[in-house]
Amino acid sequence: MNPAQIDAYLRRIGAARPARPTAGALRELHLRHLRSVPFENLSIHLGEEIVLEEKRLLDKVVGAGRGGFCYELNGAFSVLLTELGFGVTPLAGRVYGEEGRLGIPYDHLALRVRTVDGEEWLADVGFGTHSHYPLAFAERGEQADPGGTFRIAEAGPDAAGAGARGGEGTPGGDLDVLRDGLPQYRLEVRPRVLGDFTAGAWWHSTSPSSHFTQSLVCSRGTEDGGRITLSGRTLTETAADGARAVRELEGDAEVLGVYRERFGIGLDRVPTVLKPAKRSRNG
Repeated sequence: MNPAQIDAYLRRIGAARPARPTAGALRELHLRHLRSVPFENLSIHLGEEIVLEEKRLLDKVVGAGRGGFCYELNGAFSVLLTELGFGVTPLAGRVYGEEGRLGIPYDHLALRVRTVDGEEWLADVGFGTHSHYPLAFAERGEQADPGGTFRIAEAGPDAAGAGARGGEGTPGGDLDVLRDGLPQYRLEVRPRVLGDFTAGAWWHSTSPSSHFTQSLVCSRGTEDGGRITLSGRTLTETAADGARAVRELEGDAEVLGVYRERFGIGLDRVPTVLKPAKRSRNG
């Protein structure tokens, strides 16, 4: 990124350039990102290619004023943070699904961020409803946040027996990220690069088993600490206290207007779910 691109990204999220890469600066950037750049999977249903390369991510998030899913949002955010002087390490995660089952490898991308004072944080602007602020990476107790009570815990073995630590204090084991006592995703601590997530992004964009191919979502945090979400034609506005207002949008013009006015996304047509056909056992 050149200085003009950095400034454009900061304008996109309504943030000033921080003087130093401090924990306070990271908190501010994290919150503003969540409130400005929507978590959305519209590209999958608009037939748009998803490419995990720095230029393409910045073209989409900054140039086109769009959002994306975890690979795109945390991928773009990692570029900005690196340019601002933070130490950034991408980490791979697997999201907990029904009955506590873990998703595919490279199911999720999150960021381990080091600030100028040497502290480390878990930053994640690509998980939809999650913590508003980064979580202290080394803290194993509860962490209060406007989005809930979070905890980063040492993980036990998964179904294959992998992921547990060798013993008390043994480094290198997986970590579980919990919200209000419920596990959200499991993190590997091994450093990754953006290109490692290409297969995961492809699977989520094409597989009939991926929830991203089965539904439409566009969601962002709001200035009052709540959230606004458009799922297909259903608009849900959630206040900071949890109160919800839900209504069905009437026609295409209203849907396009909500995308434009509430999410800053200008579309020339309403996206519709394009479910990939399930293949038979014989292919």
